[in-house]
Amino acid sequence: MATFNTKSFLKFDDYMTPKSAWENIKEYIPKNKIIWEAFYGDGLSGKYLKELDFEVIHDKDDFFNSNKGDIIITNPPFSKSKEVLERLKELDKPFIIILPCSKINTSYFRKLFKSNKDLQIIIPLKRINFNKIGLALNNKCNFDCFYYCYKMNLKNDLMWLE
Repeated sequence: MATFNTKSFLKFDDYMTPKSAWENIKEYIPKNKIIWEAFYGDGLSGKYLKELDFEVIHDKDDFFNSNKGDIIITNPPFSKSKEVLERLKELDKPFIIILPCSKINTSYFRKLFKSNKDLQIIIPLKRINFNKIGLALNNKCNFDCFYYCYKMNLKNDLMWLE
């Protein structure tokens, strides 16, 4: 499997997480856990989490052959959503991942999480404008994303950001 370095991304997988995406949910990320930011991308996502005072593992190891940290916080490549979700379920550790809101309606998502009471969702106030590799300006995103949370023990199963 690819390590998802920028050269191996599909054309729509080279959108990186802006710092604001992690700032939006920092209060929901436990401080006493080691975060594994499992997809390296341009390397900035892990840096942003560290700047928010989290302990973070962020390297170029292959997510599908690794298991690090106490909790996974990441924006995975959307083209690999099914495989990523299957691997996350296999690892069975807490996570917060950013995916399009439409993923919840896919058959594979339902199969993996329908009967699971540990799944929670954080809904951002507005769209996350991901940073496209190679562009100086942020893109205006044309779809909505959720923060899908697993075993995070949030106060509510559906959290709306203010």
